[in-house]
Amino acid sequence: MRFELQITKVLQKIISDSTSSRGSSPHCSCKSQNATFIQISTDFIFDGKSSIPYLENDLPSPISVYGKTKKEGEDEIMKSLTKYYILRTSWLYSEYGHNFLKTMLKIGAEKSELNVIFDQIGTPTYAKDLARVILKLIRKPKPIDFGIYNFSNEGVASWYDFASAIFEYSKMKTKVNPIRTEMYPTPAIRPYFSVLDKNKIKHSLNIKIPHWRESLKICLKNLKDQTQKTI
Repeated sequence: MRFELQITKVLQKIISDSTSSRGSSPHCSCKSQNATFIQISTDFIFDGKSSIPYLENDLPSPISVYGKTKKEGEDEIMKSLTKYYILRTSWLYSEYGHNFLKTMLKIGAEKSELNVIFDQIGTPTYAKDLARVILKLIRKPKPIDFGIYNFSNEGVASWYDFASAIFEYSKMKTKVNPIRTEMYPTPAIRPYFSVLDKNKIKHSLNIKIPHWRESLKICLKNLKDQTQKTI
C-alpha cells in the first residue's frame, strides 16, 4: 500500500506539471541498464474529432502545445527503446497535488454557484487506479507485450458531469451551470471528445476497471479521512 501511495503521489506531480522539460532523458538510462521504461501519456494527443473511443493505433493529431510535447515524448520512446509501456490516460485526479477535483472542492466551499463546461467529453481517472495498473505491470512475472496501452476509469463524462458528481457525493449545495467551451476561453485548446478504448489493457492484464463514479466516491472518502486526521 505504501508503494502504491508513492506512485499515486508521483502521478499527481505529473498532473501538476504540464510543462515539457529539457535536458537528459531518463529513457537513456533504461536503455543502458536494459530496463523497462514506463511513460504516462495523455488523451490530449488526439484532436477530439472522433465519435467513438480512441484505440491505441488511432492516428494522433494533437491540437495543443501540451498534446504535441506528449506526442513528441511518445515518438522519442518508440524510436529509442524496445522495452517500454506508454500508458495513455485522461483527466487524472487524486487526493494529492493540484487537480480538478480539489479545485472544485475549494471553489464550492467559497461560492454557491459556478459555471462548468459541458461539451468536452472524456473520462475522469483516479490516479490510484492507474498506480495499481503500473504496479501490476511491474510485478507481472511474465511481461505483457510492450507498446502503447490506454487506461482510464470506465464510463464517460463532461466536466459538468464530473463537477456535479463531486458536489453531490460531497453533500455540497453548490449549483453547477452547464456552459459551452467558447463561454470559458482558456490558453490551452482541449479536445471535445477524448474517451479511450481500454479493451487492450483489460484483456492483457485480465483486469476489471472501476467506473469513474465509484472511484470518485473512494477518493472523496480518503480526502475526508485525511482531513479528520489533521483535526
